[in-house]
Parts: sequence; C-alpha cells; structure tokens
Amino acid sequence: MVDKYSAEDLQNAGRLKQIRMVAGLVNQSNKKALPIAIGSGVAIAAVFVIVGLVLGMLGIFIPFGVLLGVLAIVILFGRFATTAQFKAIEGQPGAPVAILQQMRGNWTVTPVVNANRTQDMVHRAVGRPGVVLIGEGVPSRVSALLAAEKKRTARVAFDVPIFEFQVGNDEGQVPVRQLQRKLMRLPRNLKPAAISDLNHRLKALQPSYAHPPKGPLPRNARQPKMPRPRTR
Repeated sequence: MVDKYSAEDLQNAGRLKQIRMVAGLVNQSNKKALPIAIGSGVAIAAVFVIVGLVLGMLGIFIPFGVLLGVLAIVILFGRFATTAQFKAIEGQPGAPVAILQQMRGNWTVTPVVNANRTQDMVHRAVGRPGVVLIGEGVPSRVSALLAAEKKRTARVAFDVPIFEFQVGNDEGQVPVRQLQRKLMRLPRNLKPAAISDLNHRLKALQPSYAHPPKGPLPRNARQPKMPRPRTR
C-alpha cells in the first residue's frame, strides 16, 4: 500500500526517520525511483572525478562533483516523492483538500461546502484569484452542485471572480496532481485586505447539503512534506 504512512506519522518522526519513511513511500510507488535518483547522483560525481583526473585538479573537481551529485539526488528524490504522494491520495474522497491545504500563499480552504448523499462534494478555496470552487465525484452531479454553490456564493461575494474546477480523470476534469498548478496560474485579482473581507462575508454561508456525505474525509488529509535540508 502506498499510503502506509500518514502525514501525522511523518510530522512526529525525526529527520532521518522522515527520510526513511518517505523513501519507503517512494519505493512502494516506483521501484525504479530510488536507483534512478542515486545512480544519477553517482554518475554526476564520477564525471567530475574523471575530469579532475584528466586535468590534474582533483582537489577542485571532487568537492564540486560530490555537491552536484547530492543536489541531483535530492531534486530527483523530491520529485519522485511528490509523485508518490499524489498517487497515495488520488481517488480518495477529499483528495483535493489535501492539495489545497499545501498551496503556498494566502489561501483559506473550507472543505465540503456542498455535497449530496452519494459523496459528490464541493470544496471552497479563497485567495488572490478570488473564490475557487472544486468539485469531485460523478461529473453530471458535480456540475449541478458547482452551479448551485456558485449561485449561493455570488450572493455574498458580489463582484469577486468565482472559478470552478472538477477534479478527476474524465474529459473536462483536472487530474488531482495538476490542481495546484492550475490554481497557481489563476490571475491575482484581490489584495490581502479584500481577501480578509471576503472570508468574513463567506463565514455567513453555512454548508449547503441536505444529507452529509457518506463517511468522513480521509484522516490526516495533508500530503506528507519532504524534509528540507538544513542550511548552515
């Protein structure tokens, strides 16, 4: 299982244990990922050593080779880890919430502002672009939920732009791994003061669903973060 470790496990673990746990997550998702990352780093270091031998400048080329080799491993490992994390939550109810909660910037995320008994649901994020409504579930039913929620939100959001996305792999939907990129490319329409005012107005809106969705959102929905290397 790719989701062997939860975000809470990673957050409570020490740095070395975090790395081992994320490495296990990556290895379970893609058996070739770790060999590729490590092999690339070693290859880069080896090239610098060879050049240093040829030029008679090992003292200069070895440190640079080791540094660039380690950097390559870290970058590739981070990319494979991100892919593994998306794979771990993809298809789970509430997966878009995990993505939204990890976005950089001044975003306010409200899970399940609209839903039905068949676990189709709409989440809301407020940020510099305006209001973003993200639906997940069966496309035809989610379209109706999004339309209803957009109409309801517009009553208090006034002239604020409202964007709609459906998460999924069908035509016209946004794959969960691309959601963050889509939102970060939206135009910046609001200033921080306007965002605060908008959040205050939206608090008056109660979740709009006649029946709560079946089952809770996944516990610890946040994606596990990669441990960052310490800088001196």
